[in-house]
Amino acid sequence: MSSPISPAIPPSDMAASMRAAGDTVAVVAAVARLLYSNGLTTERLIETVERLGRAFDLQVSVLPAWGEIVLRIEGGALPGGPVVETVAAAPTGVEMNKVTRTLNIVDAVAAGRMDAAQALVSLEAVGQVAPVSLLRAVAMNGAGAAALAIIFGASDPATLLLTAFSACAGGALRRGLAHIAANMLTQPLCAALLAGFVAALTSRLLPDADPYLIALCPCMILVPGPHLLNGALDLARLRIALGVARFSFAGLIILVICTGLIAGLALGRESLPSPGPVVAVPLLFDVLAAGVAVAAYGTFFSMPWRTLGIPIAIGMLAHASRWLALADGASVAGGAFIACFLVGVIVTPIANRLHLPFAAVAFASVVSLLPGAFLFRLATGLVKLMNAGETADPALLVPLVVDATTAAAILLAMAFGLILPKMMLERLFPVWSGAAPAGRR
Repeated sequence: MSSPISPAIPPSDMAASMRAAGDTVAVVAAVARLLYSNGLTTERLIETVERLGRAFDLQVSVLPAWGEIVLRIEGGALPGGPVVETVAAAPTGVEMNKVTRTLNIVDAVAAGRMDAAQALVSLEAVGQVAPVSLLRAVAMNGAGAAALAIIFGASDPATLLLTAFSACAGGALRRGLAHIAANMLTQPLCAALLAGFVAALTSRLLPDADPYLIALCPCMILVPGPHLLNGALDLARLRIALGVARFSFAGLIILVICTGLIAGLALGRESLPSPGPVVAVPLLFDVLAAGVAVAAYGTFFSMPWRTLGIPIAIGMLAHASRWLALADGASVAGGAFIACFLVGVIVTPIANRLHLPFAAVAFASVVSLLPGAFLFRLATGLVKLMNAGETADPALLVPLVVDATTAAAILLAMAFGLILPKMMLERLFPVWSGAAPAGRR
């Protein structure tokens, strides 16, 4: 008696199944790479990739590290069994338009409006999206630096114009270097060097202008705030290795900025000037300048025009709350915490609903609160101490300690102010905030 023979799978069907499985894995890998390398928080990245896997009837495990993401993909949709895919990607960029478009594609796949092949074509197009135009980037670079100068007390036209000119030139230089230099540290180094040289020339040729703000504000534009914030979020969620890596990257950029600034000033045979007397900025000027600064940072992060008004409004509200807190006697760190806590409460649901990177929107809203002035003064003071050698006056240590502790206090206040409401809202209201239910974490 002959045994029954199982029907063979036609070769054409097997090829089609393998091709579909390959497209599915490619889509998951492309989504992970685009989101990770363009500023999305690690927690939201993992949740999104897992949701995309479920849309394909797959279970995806995500293990992000600096320079790569390891994906383990398994499920009935893969005829060859589980797949381990290593995606080369580093979280060094912040481009909101790419994150928004990628998340929209994930939504379309999850809703059944797009299959894997269509999603793969769309994701390839997202990867080719160009940054904002050179004219917009340069113009907003200058406007943002001038706005920061107003927030820090500048009022004379010479200081504002020279600050804007230096920042515009630095923005054009950075865009040009992006096409010829692969090293990401080259851009902030050269832009900071240019800012220092312009400030040194200003102190010699235009004594009525404020060289301190002309040096400071174009360099503040370069501070990698989203990387600091994403690193703090990773540390708060006990992703120690990735958080330390993000902080190391951001710290290296800040070190390069300080080096460029000091070198630029040295080329003009100057050191960082002492800050002038603290000037009380009227509330209206502070709030309006904050709106311009937020618009500038939204441009740096490639935020579409149609959504730029949201962080502008949030940033203006945050600065108003800080101004009122300082007027009521709060410390600088206390005012920063109040403003950042307000931003964290507002930005968390909005960023998740509108598919925007939390770190980029939150940082753009509070950029002028960063203690860049204290960090740059600290770097200059350390150079002076080194040059003085063993004969250095011990009194030189006092301003260094003050600047270091003040900068640390402000950074901690900002980090806690932004992170606490985000984590609490995503834990208490996972559906409203767009986060995953607590049971899946």
